[in-house]
Amino acid sequence: MSTPKGELCREAIRRTLIHRTENVSDACVVAEAAHHILQQMVARLVPLIGDRGVYALLRRSLYLTGSFLPLLARTEPTESNATLLASLKADLAGREINAALEASSALLVTFTELLVTLIGESLAERLLSPVWGPLPPRSEQEIESCTTK
Repeated sequence: MSTPKGELCREAIRRTLIHRTENVSDACVVAEAAHHILQQMVARLVPLIGDRGVYALLRRSLYLTGSFLPLLARTEPTESNATLLASLKADLAGREINAALEASSALLVTFTELLVTLIGESLAERLLSPVWGPLPPRSEQEIESCTTK
């Protein structure tokens, strides 16, 4: 995704993640936001490429981003899909906020770029634009669930 459109996608991902975590100084909120975004992406992609296809892309994204972000390199091949998302969320929550933001952003961008190579930029944009679209404010429950852990 080296096209200007790809740059816009990267910016939309970064903007979405920052918007969902603005005015927060806790990596747990970053982890919750990244987890929620990934869940939305998974839900939108499973009907097209299947559960196994989505998680294969996610595992590949973790591997690729793990080469320069060790935080993301520790995925186990035998780990179930549900466990993978939960352990990723826990890993991000246990980090310093800037490291969690950097890792989350890198993972989401890499995942999206891999998806584009698989299904094309136009279809990927149509499928994922609602994820990067207008954002609802964080709910009190979402903030509270993170701070009580």
